[in-house]
Amino acid sequence: QVQLVESGGGLVQPGGSLRLSCAASGRTLSSYAMGWFRQAPGKEREFVARISFSGDTSTYADSVKGRFTISRDNVKNTVYLQMNSLKPEDTAVYRCAAGRGFLYYSPSSYSYWGQGTQVTVSS
Repeated sequence: QVQLVESGGGLVQPGGSLRLSCAASGRTLSSYAMGWFRQAPGKEREFVARISFSGDTSTYADSVKGRFTISRDNVKNTVYLQMNSLKPEDTAVYRCAAGRGFLYYSPSSYSYWGQGTQVTVSS
């Protein structure tokens, strides 16, 4: 079992930055690929970013490419999402997930999920 807890969300103005953290307990994260997903009210859950087991490969949704950066520290058992140049359309609950599935953009590829942290981008 892996327990995931996100933190770092909040209210930020357009153009601002936030860094989300996802801390794991129960098992080491080094044997899992990690993903970030988000869900806005009335919308489906959306893939944001994914990082490989070792951290040498990362993939992003087109909507966040060039603005968001995913990283991981397997010693600290933590994954991060650095979000820059935030836009109002980035407003959502952000959840991290751990998994070994092949389809990195699909929620079904992830076995463990955190509860989420709210990110609100508004002036």
